[in-house]
Amino acid sequence: MNAPLTPAVSEALRRALEGVSLDDKYSLESGRAFMSGTQALVRLPMLQRERDRAAGLNTAGFISGYRGSPLGGVDQALWKAQEHLARHQIVFQPGLNEDLAATAVWGSQQVNLSPKANVDGVFALWYGKGPGVDRSGDVFKHGNAAGSSRHGGALILAGDDHGAKSSTLPHQSDHIFKACGLPVFYPSSVQEYLDLGVHAWAMSRYSGLWMAMKTVTEVVEASASVDVSPDRVQIVIPQDFELPADGLNIRWPDSPLEQEARLLDYKFYAALAYVRANKLNRTVIDSSNAWFGIVTGGKAYLDTRQALEDLGLDEEACEQIGVRLFKCDVVWPLEAQTISDFARGLGEVLVVEEKRQIMEYALKEELYNWPDAERPNIYGKFDEKDGYS
Repeated sequence: MNAPLTPAVSEALRRALEGVSLDDKYSLESGRAFMSGTQALVRLPMLQRERDRAAGLNTAGFISGYRGSPLGGVDQALWKAQEHLARHQIVFQPGLNEDLAATAVWGSQQVNLSPKANVDGVFALWYGKGPGVDRSGDVFKHGNAAGSSRHGGALILAGDDHGAKSSTLPHQSDHIFKACGLPVFYPSSVQEYLDLGVHAWAMSRYSGLWMAMKTVTEVVEASASVDVSPDRVQIVIPQDFELPADGLNIRWPDSPLEQEARLLDYKFYAALAYVRANKLNRTVIDSSNAWFGIVTGGKAYLDTRQALEDLGLDEEACEQIGVRLFKCDVVWPLEAQTISDFARGLGEVLVVEEKRQIMEYALKEELYNWPDAERPNIYGKFDEKDGYS
C-alpha cells in the first residue's frame, strides 16, 4: 500500500508549531497567541507592565474584585497565572466583596502621594458583575473625583448579564458608570480587550479619570488568536487640548469642591480629546453619496455587521447605496466632533445598542441645535413619533 499523503510543511512553520505552548497566552513576548476573553483580561496588565518597562517606567500592577458571571472565571484564571503576574510585579488580591475591592483600587492610586513609594505608579484593575457595580458606586464616585495617579490609572471591568442567565435581573452598567462619571469602553472582540485596555489606562493617566470597560458573555467567553505585541497600540497625546499646569491627577490636600471643579471643567474634556486623537470612535464604512447612517458599538457592532452581511451588504455595496457605519469604542461620553462629521449630510441615522439607550440620547442632544434642513432623523429605541420602535 502507498503511504498516506501528507501536506508539505515549511521548515519555519514546523519549528513554530513545535514551539507552541499553552503558556504562550501569558509568556509570549510578541506575535500571536490563542486565548479566551477571560485570559486576555489576565494578559492585559502584563502587557501594560511590558509597555511601561519599555518606556523606562518602574510600575506595578494591582488587581482586585469579586467574581460573578460573565466574569465568574476571572479570579480562577488569575490564580493559575500567579507565576506570570509575579514576574511582572502584579499583585492579585480578591476582595471580600466588591466595594472593599474597589476601595483597595482607590488606595492603589494614592501610593505616589508618599515620598517613600518605590514604584513610579500602580495601574489597577477591578472586576465584578452588574450588582457589584451597583453596590460600589460610592467608591467609584469618590475615587474618580480624587483621580488616578500619573503613571498608574484605574480600569473597572463590569460583567453585564444582559439575558439574566445567572442573575435575578438583567444588567446594564453603562448608566451607573455615567452617573459616577466614568467613561465607558465597550470592546467587541478578544483582541479589543487588549487594545482598548491599553488605551483605557493611558486615557486614565492623561485625564485623571477612572475608566470603565463593559464585558458581555458573547465576547468574554469567546476565544481567538490575538496579537500580544506590546507595541501594537500607538498612543497619541492630544494636541488640541491644554492640560492645567498642575495636571489632572490625584493630589493631596484636595478639597471636594476643587475635585468637582477639576472633574467638570477639565477631566471630561481631556478624555474626549483623547478619544478624538486616538480615533476610538470612527466611521468604518463610508459612502460618497451617503444618506443613511448606523451608529453602534460593542457586541451590537458585531450583530450589525452580521445583519449587513446577511442582507448582502458588504462595504462595496454600502458605498454604492449610500450607507455609512460608525463604530463607538467609547460609548459614553460620546465625542462630539467625530459623530457630527459622521452625521453631516445624512437624512436618517439608526442607533443600534442593547438594553436602555445611551448613545441615542447623546446623539440627539448633540444634533439638537442643527438647522432643521441639516439635522437627520434619528431612530433607535424611539421612532419619529417619539414612541418605542
